[in-house]
Amino acid sequence: MSFKPVILWTDVVMWVLLLALGAYVWRVWRDPVLRAAWRRVFENGAAVASCVVLAAMLLVTLVDSLHFRRALPNVAGGAAAFDTRTESVLDLALAKLIASREKSYSQPLATHGFVKEAVPPQAGAKPKLDAAGVPELPKRAYPRLKHGGAGLTDPQQQWLGDVLGRFAYGLVLGLIVAAGLRVLMRSAIHEQDAQALLRRRTIHWRAMWVSSSVVITLICIGCALSWGQGYHVLGTDRTGNDVLYTAIKSVRTAFVIGSLATIATLPLALALGIAAGYFKGWVDDVIQYIYTVLSSVPNILLIAACVLMVQVFLDKHPELFETGLERADLKIFLLCVILGVTGWAGLCRLLRAETLKLRELEYVQAATAFGVGPWGIMRRHILPNVMHLVLITTVMEFSSLILYEAVLSYVGIGVDPAMSSFGTMINQARSEMARDPVVWWSFAAAFAFMVTLVLAANLFADAVRDAFDPRAKVARPMKMKTAAALAKN
Repeated sequence: MSFKPVILWTDVVMWVLLLALGAYVWRVWRDPVLRAAWRRVFENGAAVASCVVLAAMLLVTLVDSLHFRRALPNVAGGAAAFDTRTESVLDLALAKLIASREKSYSQPLATHGFVKEAVPPQAGAKPKLDAAGVPELPKRAYPRLKHGGAGLTDPQQQWLGDVLGRFAYGLVLGLIVAAGLRVLMRSAIHEQDAQALLRRRTIHWRAMWVSSSVVITLICIGCALSWGQGYHVLGTDRTGNDVLYTAIKSVRTAFVIGSLATIATLPLALALGIAAGYFKGWVDDVIQYIYTVLSSVPNILLIAACVLMVQVFLDKHPELFETGLERADLKIFLLCVILGVTGWAGLCRLLRAETLKLRELEYVQAATAFGVGPWGIMRRHILPNVMHLVLITTVMEFSSLILYEAVLSYVGIGVDPAMSSFGTMINQARSEMARDPVVWWSFAAAFAFMVTLVLAANLFADAVRDAFDPRAKVARPMKMKTAAALAKN
């Protein structure tokens, strides 16, 4: 075998979450009530566009969650040995960006370095002598990049035409793919059915097509077939690595933090919140005391203390890990667990209040009169009726935790420095933004990617809240009636 599969903790979690998402989609498809609620979500064009963006970044995360180690050449004929570096399938797709490493900083789409260097004379050329007959010192100039604009013989004259030509090529290719996507969508839905769906606006197909076309066009222009093949689209960092590659690799870290930390809050929040609201009395007092004390401790200090203890454990047991990526992965996994264990108080308080209301309703009282036990009532009657709050809170907390990771990495207690993340990029950009001239593109890339992901998650969360919140369902007909009355007057 020419490679050795590597299974990381976060890889297992992400694929299990994907299976759980598939099971939930199957349940929604078979449940008319859930199907109607999610149909209201996809009536919103912004929600559909956000879903396309999140799906694209989820695809990047899943492709980056298939890891392996290459086999080394077996020279001595002994046992097979494998490389210490752990790669992913995404690394294979972005091999061009990985191989195009420069010496140091370079601006986006540049052909020369950002910092002047002493340029040696050309090979075979005679050194120039000054008036005293002493050889002149090498001049300082911006060095030519090894990969950025490597095919240009005269960058000063050819750069603009080459950049515009590559942009036009990627744009045309993206539009062709977008047109093909529209044909496929039209053929998948019969014309009459499509017109009926558009009139009823059950799904905002136009927003789906437009957002998908934009994503595909940007990929064609920026990454795969246009600028990315001849230039560094977002420049290079201090060590010469392509910033676009680092930003794409950071998407997986953001998704792991957002999803795993959110899921880690659910067991404690569900169990303690429902138990406190249903049993009341001393059970409620104890649970309230626990989450009140937890909320009183500054969250950043509590998380920092837990992360530092994890760091000490990892430093004392290096023999547990074969590669540095396995160590960094376990640290981010434990960081997600810490975020979940320390962040369940808000959802627990919300579920307690909702359970206090539900336990007094008639169907719960009837179940109690018929002899149904407390655990049966909580499982059959209370838990299903608080799941809309869990879903809304989970989706909304996703974006908050992504920002939280950026803050933690900025102060130095986030993910391992060897792992790409938006917080690490922003942390490294502190000194770059303070120098003269300013190295702005690393910070701008992390900011743009993170804002895109968080904005898409927030817009999708707003649509989910409006569709699943019972109060929003009541408010919507009231607004429509008020608008109709005003129109008549």
